[in-house]
Amino acid sequence: QVQLVESGGGLVQAGGSLRLSCAASIRAFRWYAVGWFRQAPGKEREFVAAITWSGDMTYSDSVKGRFTISRDNAKITVYLQMNSLKPEDTAVYYCAADSDLTTKASDYDYWGQGTQVTVSS
Repeated sequence: QVQLVESGGGLVQAGGSLRLSCAASIRAFRWYAVGWFRQAPGKEREFVAAITWSGDMTYSDSVKGRFTISRDNAKITVYLQMNSLKPEDTAVYYCAADSDLTTKASDYDYWGQGTQVTVSS
């Protein structure tokens, strides 16, 4: 069982930056693929970015070039660096872990509780 805890959310002005963290409870997390998803009020949860255990990454078109996903396996933590934030990035951000890299939320077995990101215009 993997427990995930997100942190780093907050309120930022458009054009600003935030770095989200996803910390895991077990060392085996280093072998998992990890995805970031977000959900805005009244909308479905959408894929943001994902990274394999070896560092292969994929991004949604809406964040490509602005967000960067990375991981520190020694700290069993995955990060999401978000730059050039826009009001439409406002959402609750979740990290999730699975054995394989996937962009589908339904494929992920483990989820964090989420962290709120609010971007003001």
